[in-house]
Amino acid sequence: MDGHALEPAAAVPWVRSSELLGFPPDARVLIVNADDFGMYDAVNAAVIDAIEGGIAGSCSLMVPCPGSPQAMRMLRERPEIPFGIHLTLVCDLPHYRWGPLVPREKVGSLLDGAGELFPPDRRPELLARARLDEVEREFRAQIEAVVDAGLTPTHLDWHCLADGGREDIFGLTVALAGEYGLAVRVWLEGGRRKVRGLPVTDHDFLDSFALDLGGKATRYAELLRELPAGLSEWAVHPGLGDEESRRAEPGRGWRVRRSDYAFLMSSQARELLRREGIVVIDYRAVQEMWARGPRT
Repeated sequence: MDGHALEPAAAVPWVRSSELLGFPPDARVLIVNADDFGMYDAVNAAVIDAIEGGIAGSCSLMVPCPGSPQAMRMLRERPEIPFGIHLTLVCDLPHYRWGPLVPREKVGSLLDGAGELFPPDRRPELLARARLDEVEREFRAQIEAVVDAGLTPTHLDWHCLADGGREDIFGLTVALAGEYGLAVRVWLEGGRRKVRGLPVTDHDFLDSFALDLGGKATRYAELLRELPAGLSEWAVHPGLGDEESRRAEPGRGWRVRRSDYAFLMSSQARELLRREGIVVIDYRAVQEMWARGPRT
């Protein structure tokens, strides 16, 4: 398989990713990426709103999900929207299920005893049994479904699996990115060391599901005011919070999505970015640097 070699950390001197992308040393650069595009229709609508009318700059598409055909139609109608592929081995909505793209008999190590994708609380079980060749088979199917739809992604990332969850899955994904000319979202320290010389987040990664619901807009505002120099990334999860949302995610999930949507669409968010001089980018510039290979 072609792809970028994973170099030891000492091979390339440390330079901020924002500087690799051509920004000055004191620049505060932020990727605001809307994850879970394609999960269901109310997420799709909110993600498009958050990019076209809010502060999000890009999104990540969950190819196996029920809302994916609609999401891909939306992307074809809006070729200016940059998007990645949210590689999916986990199903986290018990009331709104999806399965692998590959026939189940060909990816049996990715499935539980009932023949379904594992839920997030059983990720250790999934990672203990998943065969790398079957992970590759499913990842390729998800990437090829996007390519076959006439769409051009910018990057790969993972749903519910930080940096792939395992070193060999991480390495596989980096190799697939090299093969298809894509970047990879990398945010754990081990992964960042392995791809030193390629642009990845310089700072702690924000997953909006980790934020408290109470006072969330205030916390987002604090995070923008405190944003350090370098490249940061927020994985946000906008949703409309409508009846469909509450059926799909009757617990906390729809509230997380609705509160994300409210902040991303707010005048407060736009004004804070302007006042703080924060530059919001997407993965297109990152993808270009990954295609060139590590800076040496």
